[in-house]
Amino acid sequence: MIQPPSELIDFLKESDDFIIATHISPDGDGLGSSLALSELLKAKGKKTLLLTKEPYPRQYSFLPGIKEFITLNDYLNIQNKPRNLILVDCQHIKRIGIEDCSKSLVFSKTVIIDHHEVNNPCGDIFWIEAEAPATGMMIFSLVKEMGLSITPEMAINLYAAIAFDTGNFRFENVTPETFRVAAELIEAGAKPSLIYTFLYERWSLGRLRLLTAMLETLELESGLAMGTITRKMFSDTATTEDDIESFVSFLRILDNVNVSVIITEIDKDFFRVSLRSKQDLDVSKIAKDFGGGGHKNAAGFRIKGDLIPLKEKIKAKVRYYK
Repeated sequence: MIQPPSELIDFLKESDDFIIATHISPDGDGLGSSLALSELLKAKGKKTLLLTKEPYPRQYSFLPGIKEFITLNDYLNIQNKPRNLILVDCQHIKRIGIEDCSKSLVFSKTVIIDHHEVNNPCGDIFWIEAEAPATGMMIFSLVKEMGLSITPEMAINLYAAIAFDTGNFRFENVTPETFRVAAELIEAGAKPSLIYTFLYERWSLGRLRLLTAMLETLELESGLAMGTITRKMFSDTATTEDDIESFVSFLRILDNVNVSVIITEIDKDFFRVSLRSKQDLDVSKIAKDFGGGGHKNAAGFRIKGDLIPLKEKIKAKVRYYK
């Protein structure tokens, strides 16, 4: 069982007034883990505020408490801001959409709770478990360590968090402990079939058309599958960046493909790049070379530049690390 550091436990017990924030383009692990952590702290009599840079994606509307999240713009207009910041599923304040800490955004303490590899974390208290399959696994152990029972709401949020970051328990990061925790969450009230439906089977027609458009751009090269999504594709299909979730993993189904890449145009000459791999190929090294990060088999980065040269640079990096 993952063990949270005593320094973190003491801090959570002794402090109050927390803002819990997860990364830009929030996903199931970041949102579910944040919600479960908020419920834990409120059960201990603490005040919490949940933050994302932008509104949460529609497919996560089933998560208990999800409407408690506020956007960064709303947060900046609050007069009496929480004093203590907890970053969930990320390691730097820039990852929650805050580029600079102005005087109005100075925190008493910043806590990092994350399962990605250490990547220049910015904070005062660190709990980073790179071997954990999901941040939700860490929050589960935190709930246990602080002497609380798993509520049905926690169970749903934590099961969704773990299911999302393990590809519904089929990725390489799954361990026997993952299934033991999942079993306990089911006993506490999580409904696997229902959660799977919300996570993976509620696509809009526009999202399906966006996937089709992306597949038309598919490039295959010696074990690499690369797709591109442009702003025009978003416009033509009435979709947003939220709708590309899982596209990069979808390309992994191709036989003889060891690395899948989706390059998404999110602004003029500005791209989001998602990478996935099978088995031993470490795409986090590629992401770090471009200023990003992630896991061995799942990583990403954002970068300014021209599309065609960017594609060639990524292909060269894949060849290098193979």
